[in-house]
Amino acid sequence: MTRVPEEVRCLLMRGGTSKGAYFLADDLPAEPALRDALLLRVMGSPDDRQIDGLGGAHPLTSKVAVVSASADPRADVDYLFLQVVVDRPEVSDRQNCGNILAGIGPFAVERGLVPVGEESTSVRIRMVNTGDYATATFPTPGGRVDYTGDAEISGVPGTAAPVVIEFPAGAGKLLPTGNVRDVIDGVPVTCVDNGMPTVLIAAASLKVTGYETPKDLEEDLALADRLRGIRLAAGRLMGLGDVSDTTVPKLTLLAPPRDGGAVTTRTFIPVRCHTSIGVLGAASVAVGLRIDGAVGAELAAIDPGSDRVRIEHPTGFLDIESSLGTTPDGLPSARRTAVVRTARKIFDGTVFPRSAETAPIPPQPQGGHR
Repeated sequence: MTRVPEEVRCLLMRGGTSKGAYFLADDLPAEPALRDALLLRVMGSPDDRQIDGLGGAHPLTSKVAVVSASADPRADVDYLFLQVVVDRPEVSDRQNCGNILAGIGPFAVERGLVPVGEESTSVRIRMVNTGDYATATFPTPGGRVDYTGDAEISGVPGTAAPVVIEFPAGAGKLLPTGNVRDVIDGVPVTCVDNGMPTVLIAAASLKVTGYETPKDLEEDLALADRLRGIRLAAGRLMGLGDVSDTTVPKLTLLAPPRDGGAVTTRTFIPVRCHTSIGVLGAASVAVGLRIDGAVGAELAAIDPGSDRVRIEHPTGFLDIESSLGTTPDGLPSARRTAVVRTARKIFDGTVFPRSAETAPIPPQPQGGHR
């Protein structure tokens, strides 16, 4: 019988605009059910305040990264992202997280999984959830990770060292439904997947401006009902099946830019409105806006001579570099996607999970990784 540890080595990090607990895979039980039950105890779920664990009472601060050396010749490390639900005994592996991804390279260096460069280090990462790849490059002067720097990202106070993350073109379909536009419940949408399954919706088509605060949007019950129906239908159209118990696809409402960017966004994850926007969701938005006829393309202010797209969100902006190509059969495809994020080590030590006797047992996972 597998022994579940009573204490676990853990590195708490901010990655982008999220915060999560980073673990070596070898420090956790290999069986998903035992691992997930342990992580619920570590994070303090289910509880709206997560008062008895590391979680911060919000999806953006209730995240976990599980990292190991990779056997894939195209990668140095494997990264499994787990979303620990705040108020239910659930742990989901149905999506990636591009913000937590920003901390994977530094974590790999901190744990000795990769050789470190004298000035900078590049780490090739396989994202286990989807099988996609990314390369993170960050400063390591003198052979140590330097978290200080002058890179600034919206939604995070102060500055830090830049982490440049580049994504190769994915092998999957950029337009999972095969259409540039679909209509769901009378609402035109574009379903796009450039690392994160995302549904683009013009805010005006749902009778909102797209400039509302996340709190105001979350309190609009009629809007929540419309979004729920659209998400369920889009999940089926995108080949994701029944998404009622998952956090993908994301829904992003689009409006004309107000602060010099390309477009204004409000993203749902899936019912909470994101206080910023996820990296991979923004990557899908950026390339989607470049597709002729896509929802939002007519709203966006994009410089055709530049790869950079500035995505406005509730707390600022996120710059994505993307370019669009075509497949041999003439369909649009993403050629290049890159983003600058930051990460910071908050603490490195041992976490003590709450007692197993007082913790709910999570449901058994359905299916495997996406």
